[in-house]
Amino acid sequence: MSGHVAPKSLYCTVFVTLMVFTGLTVWVAFYDLGLYSNIVALGIACIKATLVILFFMHVRWSTRLTWVVVMSGFFWLLILFGLGMSDYLSRGWVQGTLR
Repeated sequence: MSGHVAPKSLYCTVFVTLMVFTGLTVWVAFYDLGLYSNIVALGIACIKATLVILFFMHVRWSTRLTWVVVMSGFFWLLILFGLGMSDYLSRGWVQGTLR
């Protein structure tokens, strides 16, 4: 069974896109976005991770079972990000009760 062979232009396009998002990450890091700094950084990182998984790991051309495993991993990641951000965003709500 031979795997899917993608053209080199596709890999070059994905590589250039990843470099653009890396530059965007650096550019955003120089600005203070307040509470949204982490959200923007994690959003860009998720987009870059999606591109790597789809094209460089060949998930785009894989079976449905592979898609189920990858989507369940992303769902778990969203749960962890949601729990982590809810903790991070609610730290200033209780003032002076616990030290």
